[in-house]
Amino acid sequence: MLLAACTHEPKQEAFTEEKAMEFLYQYMPLGDSVDYTEDYFQECVQYAFKAKEELPWGDSVPEREFKHFVLPPRVNNENLDRFRATYYEELRNRVKDLSMYEAVLEVNHWCHEHVNYKGSDSRTSAPMATVKTSWGRCGEESTLLVTALRTVGIPARQVYTPRWAHCDDNHAWVEAWVDGEWHFLGACEPEPVLDLGWFNEPASRALLLHTRVFGDYDGPEEVISRNSNYTEINVVDNYGKTAKTTFTILDANGNPLPDITVEFKIYNYAEFCTVVRKTTDENGQTWLTAGLGCMMVYASSNGQFGFQVFRPGEQEEIAIILDHNESSSDCFEFDMVPPAPSANIPEVTPEMRAENDRRVKYEDSIRNAYIADCKKAQQELIANTGNKTLCSIYEKTWGNYQTIADFMDYAREQGEEVMAVRFLESLSDKDLRDITLEVLIDHFEFGVIASGAKRSVATPKGSPTEREVIQPDPNIYSPRISNEMIVPWRKALSEFPVDNVVEWVKQNIEVNDDLNPQRIPISPLGVLKVRKADRHSRDIFFVALARSHGIAAQINPVNGNVQYYDKDQWINVDFEAAEPTNNAIGYLDLQYKPNGTVADPKYYTHFSIKKFDGNSFKLLAYDAKDPGIDDGMTLSTFDHPTPLDEGYYILTSGTRLDDGTALTHSEFFTIKAGETTKVKLVLRQLNTDVEVLGQLKMRPEFLEDEDYYIIGYIDQGSEPTTHAMQDIAAFRDSFEAKGIPMFFIFRNDDEYEKFLLKDFQDLPNTITPYIDEEGALWKEFVENLELTEMALPIFVIVNDKNEVIFIKQGYSIGLGEQLLKYFL
Repeated sequence: MLLAACTHEPKQEAFTEEKAMEFLYQYMPLGDSVDYTEDYFQECVQYAFKAKEELPWGDSVPEREFKHFVLPPRVNNENLDRFRATYYEELRNRVKDLSMYEAVLEVNHWCHEHVNYKGSDSRTSAPMATVKTSWGRCGEESTLLVTALRTVGIPARQVYTPRWAHCDDNHAWVEAWVDGEWHFLGACEPEPVLDLGWFNEPASRALLLHTRVFGDYDGPEEVISRNSNYTEINVVDNYGKTAKTTFTILDANGNPLPDITVEFKIYNYAEFCTVVRKTTDENGQTWLTAGLGCMMVYASSNGQFGFQVFRPGEQEEIAIILDHNESSSDCFEFDMVPPAPSANIPEVTPEMRAENDRRVKYEDSIRNAYIADCKKAQQELIANTGNKTLCSIYEKTWGNYQTIADFMDYAREQGEEVMAVRFLESLSDKDLRDITLEVLIDHFEFGVIASGAKRSVATPKGSPTEREVIQPDPNIYSPRISNEMIVPWRKALSEFPVDNVVEWVKQNIEVNDDLNPQRIPISPLGVLKVRKADRHSRDIFFVALARSHGIAAQINPVNGNVQYYDKDQWINVDFEAAEPTNNAIGYLDLQYKPNGTVADPKYYTHFSIKKFDGNSFKLLAYDAKDPGIDDGMTLSTFDHPTPLDEGYYILTSGTRLDDGTALTHSEFFTIKAGETTKVKLVLRQLNTDVEVLGQLKMRPEFLEDEDYYIIGYIDQGSEPTTHAMQDIAAFRDSFEAKGIPMFFIFRNDDEYEKFLLKDFQDLPNTITPYIDEEGALWKEFVENLELTEMALPIFVIVNDKNEVIFIKQGYSIGLGEQLLKYFL
């Protein structure tokens, strides 16, 4: 049980559908008001009240919880769809005879029938698109479950840690209001009871857990911030031990600074990532409640900045002096220690577990049958084409295969099959899964066909007849710009008269970030309609308008600069400047001496670079050049030296220890135009001998002559196991080159068969599966390694003396590299 919601409210006027519509329009983001119709929101309101009237718990939900956690169709930054109208009857019939507690569990079983976990990019797909795909990342699974619970009138909210403290990555799950109390559950991960998930322990180690509540919310939880759209609340108290710290921000002379933005940062993905922003009061103070681990606090004003690492519970009050500026060239090192685990695990009887396992197995079969039907249809389409690229595209479409097939039929009718395939290649994998035929035709007909979409041409030599071959430019014809949902804007924008795109946007689009605090991208058509936007939506609109008029344009993927292409170079667009300007370029020579553990450091894993914008430091995005890899570039793949805009930067690097502590090193440096700056990349190491953590009394029967080996006791492919497989696959070559024996242990044949269905790619060939039917190895683990809870996966390294020198249990990121450190 989490925090109980106070339900004593003064008597007031009835909350009607009319008042509900007023409430939604009062607080909805600008983009929602222009990109969706009033009829759409009226339908959402009608279904919310329908659930309130028809479900047995409807009258027990207080108005506050109904307004903020049932009525709103938006959960996070997903595009909105007609989920309630589509699935209300189906879900209602599943839960109408259940208690509210049982209904929450049942809705999660329904979600699991349709969706399982798999990582994807940061754009959040709509609930119906997630169902159509049959899988989603945790943010999409939790968006689906919240939407499904709200559909049957149960208050629900998405809770997330923006960054873990003990490992890289983040996570999102769901809280549901049941009979006056909030309970949590893992989305699409059914358990026999509430307040139970694989993340009980990780959540107890979190520094911050928060949720954004639609509207001006006055509940009992701690408020982090309020704005015109939502109230951000902090629920970390519900999951682990916490403490409150008060901060006073001072200038170099010791004077308090009111109305200053203060950033709270967690070390994660090799950067100090801002997870909360607060503003100082008239006394220059602000405060935060957080888990008992290390965080960084940072503040700035007029080019001066200051920072400090703190640990809640050690000091109640901390003063931050803004004593740094762009002339500072110091370096600093911190040991970022995460909170200790303190999870509470509810009781589950063997009978409850067995029944839940039975249901989960059945639900897996339903979902796998749907996936098999999709793959069969894809194979039929593939059999009818000889284009290998198109074959690979069909394989990425999942449940959206028919949309792509219909588009290809349209393109063939136009005699443009080759260009259509190139066009589809410009889309992300997620686009292929949820894009509509209307969008594809709009952008193809009025982008690719109408304009020719060409910037460069080539004339092949040696052919019988020389001819001009068009080389299409995706920075003209591609509808994908940033993290927005793609809509059919091409025809409308191409017909919109404009002579100078930069000047037109400057003069006609009012920029106000307060209109869209969630930064949910407003569609280009929405921006054109209201002539207002936040900065990011304005930038997307500029690129869309430029491309619609045959001008190559982009948002630079590394530094976020808005650019158009002219005279063989990219020109930066500064909407506040009188003329287009290009920043002067200098160079960074990043020097690294291998430390015996990491041969080729990876961006986001081992190091990151940020640029100072006068107030804060903005992360540069050096993503892997292979589009199939969702990861950072390795140092060896950087340009040497690396071109950078002149300015002031910080390089941060870190080494993650087995207990989750990060040993960090940061250094400020300056890039000057035409000059090369040399900076050393330092990866700190902990100089300790290998510690024996336990000893196995029996030698597993599957071993032969192995001295050092890895045992992984894993499940069928839960989210923690999925991350472990991805981490190990990333170091496949190293595991194979060293010949490291690895044994994957499963509880039974069924678990192993389900694991195989997950089709994990690129695992090392040194892995041998083993079925622990009698549970002998698990008993050995429990008795000799003090593992009291069966939280999978568990990975151990055992030496030739049967001594265990490494243990990692449950959710972890970076496992592959951690394992390899013991085999150098």
